[in-house]
Amino acid sequence: MTKTMLSRRRFTQAAIGLLPTLSLAGQAMPDSNRFVFVLLRGGLDGLHAVPLPEDPHYKAARGALGQWASPPLPLNGPFALHPLLEGMHAMYQQGELAVVHATGMPYKERSHFDAQQVLESGGTRPYELGTGWLARALAATGQRGMALTTAVPLVLRGTPEVDTWAPSAMAEPGGELLMRLESLYAGDADLSRALARARKLRAEPAMAGMNDAAAAAGSRNAQRAMASKAAEFLVRPNGPQVAVLELGGWDSHANQAAPNGAISNNLRALDAALTALRAGLQAHNTWQRTVVLVATEFGREVAVNGTLGTDHGSGGAAFVLGGAVQGGRVLADWPGLAKQDRFEGRDLRITTDLRAVLSGLLGQHLQVPQAALLRDVLPGSAGLSPLNLLRG
Repeated sequence: MTKTMLSRRRFTQAAIGLLPTLSLAGQAMPDSNRFVFVLLRGGLDGLHAVPLPEDPHYKAARGALGQWASPPLPLNGPFALHPLLEGMHAMYQQGELAVVHATGMPYKERSHFDAQQVLESGGTRPYELGTGWLARALAATGQRGMALTTAVPLVLRGTPEVDTWAPSAMAEPGGELLMRLESLYAGDADLSRALARARKLRAEPAMAGMNDAAAAAGSRNAQRAMASKAAEFLVRPNGPQVAVLELGGWDSHANQAAPNGAISNNLRALDAALTALRAGLQAHNTWQRTVVLVATEFGREVAVNGTLGTDHGSGGAAFVLGGAVQGGRVLADWPGLAKQDRFEGRDLRITTDLRAVLSGLLGQHLQVPQAALLRDVLPGSAGLSPLNLLRG
């Protein structure tokens, strides 16, 4: 029986091409808060995205990376935003985006895989925890999540209340195939209900301007389309309260500032995605109840390397945005960029534990009970003061 069931599940994924990983969760309240986690895989250089253009130590360490085709966009204090992040800067000016600088997780050993495991699990060291902090938060509140990915990322593993969605290049399944699948799963309640949910999700109209083919049209269009699709799910009365998006390719060892290089294109794609997400949620009066956290597994070294890039570091920058955010500010216990102020003489020193950001957002916005937050969601964080990033 087990062997048959596994082969049927594999057949579903291969044959239908449209099935998300579906839970049997209850419906969301239309006026409940929404939360989006945007995971930047590869290690965003926080000093590239959020530079200090006039800092003498920044200028000395960065060399060619401290020069831009157009001026950086001013933030409060000595900070600025990369000139390609125009949409995000507009949100900052409207008080909807805050920057948390010199932040990171406790891990500092510079491995992408280990650092991502810590970031997604919410632990203090790699493989200490095998489930995700966001999954544990959903389990504590009974809320639902949606990953805009082909597989459930670690951050959402650990609760059945999670769906996934990804665009498919396959043709729409015909009626005969769907009838055969319905017949095949008639004796399996879970698979039968999952198929019904997948058909319902597929049948509901997409948001204006969104179609699956857009996801293959290039990085910027793909990320914009995925963000619009996330908004589409989040605004549904029976939709999820939480969504996860991923954007990879932030490793920046060489030619980091090339105008049409990978990092510049990624910055454009990130800006376009967040702008599209805001537009999709705002059109349905959901943006004002939304918080978006953008984070990466680690930052980069302060100094430029020999190939005009930056190598793996520790401290970096995170972005918190949304209509529920008290934005228009940079939060940083700034450690300085002089060599003696750097971690191991190399990195931006972490002065704000990213778990303090998570704790504040999950407790205040998603209403995760304090006991569950400390015991289950972010174990080992009891000594941290939650960072307040919300309005009111």
